[in-house]
Amino acid sequence: MSTMQRLAFLGPEGTFAHAAALDLSAQLSTAGQLLPFASVTSAIDALRAGDVDGAVVPLENSVEGAVPATLDELAGGSSLVIAAETFLPVIFDLLVRPGTSRDDIQTIATHPHAEAQVRRHLLSTMPQATVAMVGSTAGGARAVRDGEYDAAIAPPVAGELYALDSLAHDIADNAGAVTRFVLLSRPFAPPRPTGNDRTTLVIYLREDHAGALLEILMEFGTRGVNLTRIESRPTKGRIGQYCFTIDCEGHIDDARVGDSIAALHRICADVRYLGSYQRRDGTQGAVAAGREDQAFTAAAHWLESIRRTGTA
Repeated sequence: MSTMQRLAFLGPEGTFAHAAALDLSAQLSTAGQLLPFASVTSAIDALRAGDVDGAVVPLENSVEGAVPATLDELAGGSSLVIAAETFLPVIFDLLVRPGTSRDDIQTIATHPHAEAQVRRHLLSTMPQATVAMVGSTAGGARAVRDGEYDAAIAPPVAGELYALDSLAHDIADNAGAVTRFVLLSRPFAPPRPTGNDRTTLVIYLREDHAGALLEILMEFGTRGVNLTRIESRPTKGRIGQYCFTIDCEGHIDDARVGDSIAALHRICADVRYLGSYQRRDGTQGAVAAGREDQAFTAAAHWLESIRRTGTA
């Protein structure tokens, strides 16, 4: 992976994506320029166009699940890979201009994923308020500063950046929510395995038939490869056509993972490789007996000996 001097992120400053970009920059030991973009799509477009070297975007949330815009961009368009990941705790405050009381609030600006995580709090404390969906939580805070809305649901740092007061801290309906962010890059040779890695793929069925998804899962299962996430997304064709985005434990250089991917390539219409990178949420499980790299090597030598001499 080349040095990343320019990183796009879902802006403006003060979003969780901004915090994730700072964290990933520290992981990579780079002090590059962080450039805010108005949407996930525009950040990824800038990466594909070569205007930036990487893009930091949200991939999934522990409460709301996957971020469709990110999954769809990775499933289509020119190939990109995940270079790194990070996980951030999600804390939301109710932010207002100084002097605003709760009774003054008629309009609240926030991002759809944030609204879903504070919905019950808002219904129970401010049922009279109308919630407006905006492109980012920090963008909502900035709009409150500019007088466009009465309040915003945003991270505390956005309140600091835009000189807003917090009427309520950490108001999420589910405590301990976490968002996973990924650093996207144009394709490069995979880094060496670390022993605690994750590989991401997008898989397209060759044809829809009974057991099609089971066939995919069995290629991983019979080789002892654990899946950590699977999502279905429409292919944008006709109703009922889906692709599957899959995260699995391990690295493409691991024999069991590489062999699974090669098997999928034989039976699927397309397999899009989205990278092998160090996992940041826990520890990879033990490799089952007979699924280690040495076992694959020994089996290949055994088979070659029979083919060559008729005996093992």
